[in-house]
Amino acid sequence: MEVSVSFLGDYNYKELIKEINNTSCDYIHFDVMDGRFVKTKNLDVYELKELLGISNKKNDIHLMVQNPMEYVDHLKNFNIEYITVHYEASDVVKSIKEIKRLGYKVGVAINPDTSYSVLEDLLDSIDLILVMGVVPGKSGQSFIPDVSSKIDNLKEIIKDRNLNVKISVDGGINNMVLKYVSNADILVSASYVLNDFKNIEILKNGK
Repeated sequence: MEVSVSFLGDYNYKELIKEINNTSCDYIHFDVMDGRFVKTKNLDVYELKELLGISNKKNDIHLMVQNPMEYVDHLKNFNIEYITVHYEASDVVKSIKEIKRLGYKVGVAINPDTSYSVLEDLLDSIDLILVMGVVPGKSGQSFIPDVSSKIDNLKEIIKDRNLNVKISVDGGINNMVLKYVSNADILVSASYVLNDFKNIEILKNGK
């Protein structure tokens, strides 16, 4: 299991990223929020660029924004592994094509109340599915166990179609929910790992 460390809240982001650089995590997960798609606002594109310059990990960009194209075109020539847009946002297909054009891997996120079936026609053109385990926009929520079946069903479809698509899960991730996310490839965690970086290894080991 891979681990992507997320952060949201009252942190000195620059100093925190320097600390995360020295951990065993696989990615740093950047939540970009526009205050429209979700009520919270976090990291405009200029702040994001500055923080990307500090990170020495693979970077995992999660655009919780209504119009991803307003952001994607600014993200050229960075050390970015994935840029993920929400299925529920506007111009998803256009955003996928543009992210690919920039040379990055592309992900599509779905909210807890969005059916996994909406992704079936997109699977051939994406590299990552981000399943939200909480309603996006607020840190500290508890994982919704019902999304477990969504992860399992998507895994089966990916295997049946022999696709190279990873499943990432974001929201409420800690040691208590590992039994629900065993079919995921990447776990995105904030407070659980930020409270103790040793917890990264617990998530990686899946127990």
